[in-house]
Amino acid sequence: MAAPSIEIPVGDRLVRVSNPDKVYFPQTGYTKRRLVEYFVSVGEGILRATRDRPTTLERWPGGVFEGARLATRGDPRGADAFYQKRLPKGAPGWVESARIDFPSGRSADEVCPTEVAVIAWAANLGTLTFHPWPVRRADVDHPDELRIDLDPQPGTGFADAVRVALGPVRDLLDELGYTGFVKTSGKAGVHVYVRIEPRWTFTDVRRAALAFGREVERRAPDLVTTKWWKEERGEQVFIDFNQNARDRTIASAYSVRPLPHAPVSAPVAWDELADAAPEDFTIATMPARFAEIGDPHAAIDERAFSLEPLLEMAARDERDRGLGDMPYPPNHPKMPGEPKRVQPSKDTDRSGRRRDGKGKS
Repeated sequence: MAAPSIEIPVGDRLVRVSNPDKVYFPQTGYTKRRLVEYFVSVGEGILRATRDRPTTLERWPGGVFEGARLATRGDPRGADAFYQKRLPKGAPGWVESARIDFPSGRSADEVCPTEVAVIAWAANLGTLTFHPWPVRRADVDHPDELRIDLDPQPGTGFADAVRVALGPVRDLLDELGYTGFVKTSGKAGVHVYVRIEPRWTFTDVRRAALAFGREVERRAPDLVTTKWWKEERGEQVFIDFNQNARDRTIASAYSVRPLPHAPVSAPVAWDELADAAPEDFTIATMPARFAEIGDPHAAIDERAFSLEPLLEMAARDERDRGLGDMPYPPNHPKMPGEPKRVQPSKDTDRSGRRRDGKGKS
């Protein structure tokens, strides 16, 4: 008979796991207990990625089954999974929170991991993916992390993202004097993190990320794009600068992605990246890897860098190349200097003529 619950020791605490034998990944047979034990096994690493950060929980309480659907802002009904942006009611007293302000002006107290037991507790709620803000709770308005998101578009894949990361992205990081820490996204993308001094606003950090992306695009124009509208990107790797806007987050290192084989967003060393394969990093393989090599991002907090070089690059783009801002994400309030949020194929003048000069829409 299946146990209704068990307790797993995590540090000085016992974390209750309800329905531990419930299958979360039917293709592999991985259970909820397996998921929780995975997070505990890489606890030092995922806590490094989330510690003291307001963190949205991506919860899949029914597991990852065929046809399971994640709720979206525009279509929340009938979904099997959802984003938890507020501290759940009934959370243990040792689960701490951090107050954050959304672009809409509303506020929320989000889970703020301070120990591995918090990660295990969240996993018991069906959390697969942890989405930490790029800020610490001591100062939630000034990011301490620049996030470079390499997102392959249709017709490209992980190998293309790796080419961009190991080529123009790493070259530019070296020229700026930055130390970047790279990981797989757990899907087809590649993420690079740079610790920065927490003295710039979200707007500044996003502007710096856009300047970084534009410079990479200039160096590899056939492979890289910073175009916001999908219809303009083509078969290229998109550098998603908007992941640095307020209330936009990226799956943390060691997070599990909701795919049948339970892949993980895996930190890797730069010299591992060329031979890395996202499917090799799962909740089954990562515990042994972590036990053997530890966390490739262990040194990420040793030094924080200035954004000034990238902000100077942004100023040159604006002054010398006439490159202004780009659209913000759809649900973000309109920002000063932001262009219209209308995809080019639908942008018409009063006569109905498309502004791209290609006739009526």
